Amino acid sequence: MPIQDQVYDCLIIGGGPGGLTAAIYLRRFTRSVALVDKGNSRLRLIPVSHNYPGFPEGVPGNVLLGNLSVQLERYGGSVMPGEIVDLRIEDGLFVGDYAAEDAPEGELTRIRAHTVLLATGVADGGLPIENWREAIAFGSLRLCPVCDGFDVMDKRIAVATADTNPVGHALFMRTFSADVTLFERGSASMLNDEDRRRLDAAGVRLIESPLLSVTLDASMKPVLHTEDGEDYSADVFYPMLGEKARSNLAAKLGARTAQCEELLVDAHQATSVPGLYAIGDVTVGLNQIAVATGGAARAAVRIHNQLPPALRRPPIRPSPLRPASGGPAQAG
Repeated sequence: MPIQDQVYDCLIIGGGPGGLTAAIYLRRFTRSVALVDKGNSRLRLIPVSHNYPGFPEGVPGNVLLGNLSVQLERYGGSVMPGEIVDLRIEDGLFVGDYAAEDAPEGELTRIRAHTVLLATGVADGGLPIENWREAIAFGSLRLCPVCDGFDVMDKRIAVATADTNPVGHALFMRTFSADVTLFERGSASMLNDEDRRRLDAAGVRLIESPLLSVTLDASMKPVLHTEDGEDYSADVFYPMLGEKARSNLAAKLGARTAQCEELLVDAHQATSVPGLYAIGDVTVGLNQIAVATGGAARAAVRIHNQLPPALRRPPIRPSPLRPASGGPAQAG
Protein backbone atom coordinates (compact mmCIF):
# COMPACT_ATOMS: atom_id res chain seq x y z
CA MET A 1 0.00 0.00 0.00
CA PRO A 2 1.40 3.44 -0.88
CA ILE A 3 2.61 5.49 2.08
CA GLN A 4 0.06 8.23 1.56
CA ASP A 5 -2.83 5.74 1.67
CA GLN A 6 -1.90 4.27 5.06
CA VAL A 7 -2.71 5.47 8.54
CA TYR A 8 0.18 4.40 10.75
CA ASP A 9 -0.12 3.73 14.44
CA CYS A 10 2.93 5.92 15.02
CA LEU A 11 5.11 8.29 13.03
CA ILE A 12 8.58 8.43 14.58
CA ILE A 13 10.70 11.42 13.61
CA GLY A 14 14.40 10.82 14.22
CA GLY A 15 16.38 7.60 13.81
CA GLY A 16 18.92 7.88 16.61
CA PRO A 17 19.09 5.34 19.45
CA GLY A 18 15.84 6.60 20.96
CA GLY A 19 13.81 6.56 17.77
CA LEU A 20 15.11 3.15 16.72
CA THR A 21 14.44 1.64 20.14
CA ALA A 22 10.88 2.96 20.15
CA ALA A 23 10.31 1.54 16.67
CA ILE A 24 11.62 -1.88 17.77
CA TYR A 25 9.24 -1.92 20.73
CA LEU A 26 6.25 -0.85 18.67
CA ARG A 27 6.93 -3.39 15.93
CA ARG A 28 7.17 -6.10 18.58
CA PHE A 29 3.74 -4.90 19.72
CA THR A 30 2.68 -5.47 16.06
CA ARG A 31 2.09 -1.76 15.55
CA SER A 32 2.55 -0.07 12.18
CA VAL A 33 5.40 2.44 12.26
CA ALA A 34 6.86 5.00 9.88
CA LEU A 35 10.33 6.04 11.05
CA VAL A 36 11.81 9.03 9.21
CA ASP A 37 15.44 9.97 9.77
CA LYS A 38 17.42 12.89 8.38
CA GLY A 39 20.77 11.37 9.37
CA ASN A 40 21.77 14.00 11.96
CA SER A 41 22.07 11.79 15.04
CA ARG A 42 24.90 12.97 17.32
CA LEU A 43 25.63 9.30 17.94
CA ARG A 44 27.27 9.14 14.51
CA LEU A 45 29.96 11.51 15.80
CA ILE A 46 30.96 9.31 18.74
CA PRO A 47 34.09 7.29 17.88
CA VAL A 48 33.55 4.90 20.80
CA SER A 49 31.06 5.08 23.68
CA HIS A 50 32.30 3.42 26.86
CA ASN A 51 29.36 4.23 29.12
CA TYR A 52 26.53 2.50 27.26
CA PRO A 53 25.66 -0.70 29.17
CA GLY A 54 26.41 -4.08 27.68
CA PHE A 55 29.58 -3.22 25.73
CA PRO A 56 32.59 -3.77 28.03
CA GLU A 57 35.06 -2.69 25.32
CA GLY A 58 32.91 0.21 24.18
CA VAL A 59 30.86 0.57 21.02
CA PRO A 60 31.31 3.00 18.09
CA GLY A 61 28.28 5.19 17.55
CA ASN A 62 27.72 4.09 13.96
CA VAL A 63 27.95 0.42 14.99
CA LEU A 64 25.28 0.87 17.67
CA LEU A 65 23.01 2.61 15.16
CA GLY A 66 23.64 -0.18 12.66
CA ASN A 67 22.81 -2.88 15.19
CA LEU A 68 19.56 -1.16 16.14
CA SER A 69 18.59 -0.77 12.47
CA VAL A 70 19.20 -4.47 11.81
CA GLN A 71 17.16 -5.39 14.87
CA LEU A 72 14.30 -3.22 13.65
CA GLU A 73 14.44 -4.89 10.24
CA ARG A 74 14.00 -8.30 11.87
CA TYR A 75 10.57 -7.15 13.04
CA GLY A 76 9.52 -5.80 9.68
CA GLY A 77 10.49 -2.18 10.23
CA SER A 78 12.91 0.07 8.40
CA VAL A 79 14.28 3.59 8.36
CA MET A 80 12.88 6.00 5.76
CA PRO A 81 15.72 8.40 4.83
CA GLY A 82 14.58 11.99 4.56
CA GLU A 83 12.89 14.72 6.57
CA ILE A 84 9.49 15.64 7.96
CA VAL A 85 9.30 19.29 6.95
CA ASP A 86 5.86 20.03 8.41
CA LEU A 87 3.58 18.46 10.99
CA ARG A 88 -0.10 19.25 11.56
CA ILE A 89 -3.38 17.73 12.72
CA GLU A 90 -6.18 17.08 10.24
CA ASP A 91 -9.44 15.26 10.96
CA GLY A 92 -8.08 13.86 14.22
CA LEU A 93 -4.89 12.48 12.67
CA PHE A 94 -1.33 13.75 12.61
CA VAL A 95 -0.13 14.56 9.11
CA GLY A 96 3.56 14.91 8.29
CA ASP A 97 4.94 16.17 5.00
CA TYR A 98 7.78 13.80 4.12
CA ALA A 99 10.62 14.87 1.83
CA ALA A 100 12.27 11.58 0.87
CA GLU A 101 16.04 11.65 0.52
CA ASP A 102 15.90 10.50 -3.10
CA ALA A 103 12.80 12.47 -4.13
CA PRO A 104 12.96 15.38 -6.57
CA GLU A 105 13.34 18.74 -4.86
CA GLY A 106 10.00 20.03 -3.63
CA GLU A 107 8.23 16.66 -3.87
CA LEU A 108 6.48 15.78 -0.62
CA THR A 109 4.59 12.68 0.50
CA ARG A 110 1.89 12.88 3.15
CA ILE A 111 2.25 10.51 6.10
CA ARG A 112 -0.77 10.10 8.40
CA ALA A 113 -0.59 8.60 11.87
CA HIS A 114 -2.60 8.24 15.06
CA THR A 115 0.39 9.26 17.20
CA VAL A 116 3.77 10.92 16.71
CA LEU A 117 7.01 10.33 18.60
CA LEU A 118 9.66 13.04 18.30
CA ALA A 119 13.27 11.84 18.69
CA THR A 120 14.94 14.71 16.88
CA GLY A 121 17.68 15.54 19.39
CA VAL A 122 19.58 18.81 19.59
CA ALA A 123 21.76 20.97 17.36
CA ASP A 124 25.09 22.08 18.81
CA GLY A 125 25.69 25.81 18.96
CA GLY A 126 28.79 25.67 16.77
CA LEU A 127 32.33 24.41 17.15
CA PRO A 128 35.13 27.04 16.82
CA ILE A 129 37.87 24.59 15.96
CA GLU A 130 39.47 23.58 12.71
CA ASN A 131 38.70 20.11 11.41
CA TRP A 132 36.27 19.57 14.26
CA ARG A 133 34.93 16.27 12.95
CA GLU A 134 38.44 14.81 12.81
CA ALA A 135 39.11 16.21 16.29
CA ILE A 136 36.03 14.46 17.66
CA ALA A 137 37.01 11.20 15.98
CA PHE A 138 40.50 11.49 17.45
CA GLY A 139 39.13 12.26 20.92
CA SER A 140 40.77 15.67 21.36
CA LEU A 141 37.45 17.51 21.08
CA ARG A 142 34.63 16.22 23.27
CA LEU A 143 31.03 17.28 23.77
CA CYS A 144 29.80 15.46 26.88
CA PRO A 145 31.68 15.49 30.21
CA VAL A 146 29.15 13.08 31.74
CA CYS A 147 29.64 10.60 28.89
CA ASP A 148 33.41 10.42 28.75
CA GLY A 149 35.00 12.09 31.76
CA PHE A 150 36.45 8.75 32.82
CA ASP A 151 38.11 8.37 29.42
CA VAL A 152 40.24 11.52 29.88
CA MET A 153 41.52 10.59 33.32
CA ASP A 154 44.60 12.66 34.33
CA LYS A 155 44.87 14.43 30.98
CA ARG A 156 45.26 18.18 30.46
CA ILE A 157 41.65 19.31 30.14
CA ALA A 158 40.50 22.65 28.75
CA VAL A 159 36.92 23.81 29.25
CA ALA A 160 35.14 26.93 27.98
CA THR A 161 32.60 28.78 30.10
CA ALA A 162 28.96 27.96 29.42
CA ASP A 163 26.05 30.40 29.24
CA THR A 164 24.44 28.79 32.26
CA ASN A 165 26.45 27.63 35.29
CA PRO A 166 29.71 28.83 33.67
CA VAL A 167 32.03 27.01 36.09
CA GLY A 168 30.01 23.82 36.57
CA HIS A 169 31.63 21.70 33.86
CA ALA A 170 35.17 22.68 34.86
CA LEU A 171 34.45 21.73 38.48
CA PHE A 172 32.87 18.46 37.32
CA MET A 173 36.03 17.57 35.36
CA ARG A 174 38.15 17.92 38.51
CA THR A 175 36.74 14.49 39.35
CA PHE A 176 38.94 13.07 36.62
CA SER A 177 42.03 15.28 36.43
CA ALA A 178 44.11 17.65 38.54
CA ASP A 179 44.95 19.68 35.41
CA VAL A 180 41.78 21.55 34.43
CA THR A 181 41.81 25.02 32.86
CA LEU A 182 38.72 27.15 32.34
CA PHE A 183 38.67 29.71 29.52
CA GLU A 184 36.43 32.77 29.44
CA ARG A 185 34.49 32.94 26.20
CA GLY A 186 33.67 36.65 25.98
CA SER A 187 35.17 40.01 26.86
CA ALA A 188 32.62 40.46 29.66
CA SER A 189 33.28 37.92 32.40
CA MET A 190 30.48 35.48 33.12
CA LEU A 191 31.85 34.70 36.58
CA ASN A 192 30.93 36.22 39.94
CA ASP A 193 32.96 36.25 43.14
CA GLU A 194 31.44 32.97 44.34
CA ASP A 195 32.35 31.28 41.03
CA ARG A 196 35.95 32.42 41.39
CA ARG A 197 36.10 31.19 44.98
CA ARG A 198 34.85 27.75 43.94
CA LEU A 199 37.40 27.50 41.12
CA ASP A 200 40.23 28.51 43.43
CA ALA A 201 39.15 26.03 46.11
CA ALA A 202 39.04 23.21 43.54
CA GLY A 203 42.37 24.08 41.96
CA VAL A 204 40.96 24.97 38.53
CA ARG A 205 43.08 27.43 36.57
CA LEU A 206 41.16 30.38 35.13
CA ILE A 207 42.24 32.16 31.93
CA GLU A 208 40.42 35.47 31.81
CA SER A 209 41.64 36.75 28.45
CA PRO A 210 38.83 35.82 26.03
CA LEU A 211 39.23 32.67 23.95
CA LEU A 212 39.56 33.61 20.29
CA SER A 213 40.14 30.34 18.44
CA VAL A 214 41.24 26.73 18.71
CA THR A 215 43.58 24.93 16.34
CA LEU A 216 45.14 21.46 16.29
CA ASP A 217 48.84 20.71 16.54
CA ALA A 218 50.69 18.03 14.57
CA SER A 219 49.51 15.35 17.02
CA MET A 220 45.85 16.44 16.75
CA LYS A 221 45.92 18.01 20.23
CA PRO A 222 44.02 21.29 20.75
CA VAL A 223 45.83 24.62 21.08
CA LEU A 224 43.71 27.44 22.52
CA HIS A 225 44.48 31.01 21.45
CA THR A 226 43.40 33.96 23.63
CA GLU A 227 42.97 37.65 22.93
CA ASP A 228 46.20 38.61 24.72
CA GLY A 229 48.23 36.60 22.22
CA GLU A 230 48.89 33.59 24.45
CA ASP A 231 48.63 29.97 23.31
CA TYR A 232 47.66 27.09 25.62
CA SER A 233 48.15 23.42 24.81
CA ALA A 234 45.78 20.74 26.11
CA ASP A 235 45.05 17.08 25.56
CA VAL A 236 41.31 17.53 25.27
CA PHE A 237 38.91 20.46 24.91
CA TYR A 238 35.26 20.72 25.97
CA PRO A 239 33.83 23.78 24.15
CA MET A 240 30.46 23.80 25.97
CA LEU A 241 28.95 26.08 23.33
CA GLY A 242 25.38 25.23 24.14
CA GLU A 243 22.70 23.50 22.14
CA LYS A 244 19.21 24.02 20.82
CA ALA A 245 16.53 21.34 20.79
CA ARG A 246 15.08 20.43 17.39
CA SER A 247 11.55 20.91 18.69
CA ASN A 248 10.05 23.26 16.10
CA LEU A 249 7.59 20.68 14.73
CA ALA A 250 6.13 20.11 18.19
CA ALA A 251 6.23 23.77 19.19
CA LYS A 252 4.20 24.65 16.11
CA LEU A 253 1.44 22.36 17.42
CA GLY A 254 1.51 24.11 20.80
CA ALA A 255 3.73 21.73 22.78
CA ARG A 256 5.20 23.32 25.89
CA THR A 257 8.93 23.99 25.91
CA ALA A 258 11.54 25.09 28.44
CA GLN A 259 15.10 26.40 28.27
CA CYS A 260 16.95 25.77 24.98
CA GLU A 261 13.53 24.98 23.44
CA GLU A 262 13.54 21.51 25.03
CA LEU A 263 10.13 19.84 25.24
CA LEU A 264 8.37 19.28 28.53
CA VAL A 265 7.05 15.73 28.88
CA ASP A 266 5.28 13.72 31.59
CA ALA A 267 6.28 10.39 33.12
CA HIS A 268 5.16 8.59 29.94
CA GLN A 269 7.08 10.97 27.61
CA ALA A 270 3.85 12.66 26.50
CA THR A 271 3.98 16.33 25.53
CA SER A 272 1.17 18.80 26.25
CA VAL A 273 -0.34 17.93 22.83
CA PRO A 274 -2.47 14.76 23.03
CA GLY A 275 -0.95 11.94 21.00
CA LEU A 276 2.41 13.69 20.61
CA TYR A 277 5.36 12.14 22.48
CA ALA A 278 9.03 13.07 22.71
CA ILE A 279 12.16 11.29 23.93
CA GLY A 280 15.89 11.83 24.22
CA ASP A 281 17.85 15.06 23.94
CA VAL A 282 14.91 17.03 22.52
CA THR A 283 13.26 16.82 25.95
CA VAL A 284 14.18 18.36 29.30
CA GLY A 285 16.59 16.07 31.15
CA LEU A 286 19.95 14.34 31.03
CA ASN A 287 21.32 13.91 27.52
CA GLN A 288 22.50 10.29 27.51
CA ILE A 289 22.03 7.35 25.17
CA ALA A 290 20.71 5.16 27.99
CA VAL A 291 18.21 7.86 28.99
CA ALA A 292 16.97 8.11 25.39
CA THR A 293 16.46 4.37 25.04
CA GLY A 294 14.76 4.16 28.45
CA GLY A 295 12.40 6.96 27.44
CA ALA A 296 11.74 5.14 24.18
CA ALA A 297 10.58 2.07 26.09
CA ARG A 298 8.25 4.14 28.27
CA ALA A 299 6.80 6.02 25.33
CA ALA A 300 6.31 2.93 23.17
CA VAL A 301 4.45 1.06 25.91
CA ARG A 302 2.23 4.07 26.55
CA ILE A 303 1.49 4.56 22.86
CA HIS A 304 0.59 0.89 22.46
CA ASN A 305 -1.71 0.95 25.49
CA GLN A 306 -3.44 4.16 24.44
CA LEU A 307 -4.20 2.98 20.90
CA PRO A 308 -7.12 0.67 20.15
CA PRO A 309 -6.15 -2.97 20.85
CA ALA A 310 -4.09 -4.65 18.16
CA LEU A 311 -6.08 -7.86 18.28
CA ARG A 312 -4.44 -10.86 16.71
CA ARG A 313 -6.54 -12.63 14.10
CA PRO A 314 -6.85 -16.39 14.40
CA PRO A 315 -4.48 -18.19 12.03
CA ILE A 316 -6.05 -19.84 9.01
CA ARG A 317 -5.89 -23.62 9.45
CA PRO A 318 -7.23 -26.46 7.28
CA SER A 319 -10.67 -27.66 8.29
CA PRO A 320 -10.64 -30.94 10.26
CA LEU A 321 -11.50 -34.13 8.40
CA ARG A 322 -15.14 -35.06 8.77
CA PRO A 323 -16.45 -38.65 8.60
CA ALA A 324 -18.23 -39.57 5.41
CA SER A 325 -22.01 -39.85 5.58
CA GLY A 326 -23.21 -43.22 6.91
CA GLY A 327 -20.14 -44.23 8.92
CA PRO A 328 -16.78 -43.39 10.37
CA ALA A 329 -14.01 -42.18 8.17
CA GLN A 330 -11.91 -45.01 6.82
CA ALA A 331 -8.13 -44.99 6.52
CA GLY A 332 -7.05 -44.73 2.92
